[in-house]
Amino acid sequence: MSNEDLMRKIEIIRNKMISVGMAEGFTSPNTIQLSQTLDKLINLKMIS
Repeated sequence: MSNEDLMRKIEIIRNKMISVGMAEGFTSPNTIQLSQTLDKLINLKMIS
């Protein structure tokens, strides 16, 4: 995955996490799952 693709995916997941968090609550399972996915993507970005 290119750096540009990774940044795009991070932004998409971040926006989705915020939307889900606002709708379902910041401790909902869906929000937490998106947060964990976002963490993994950010970690990938940091090591690349």
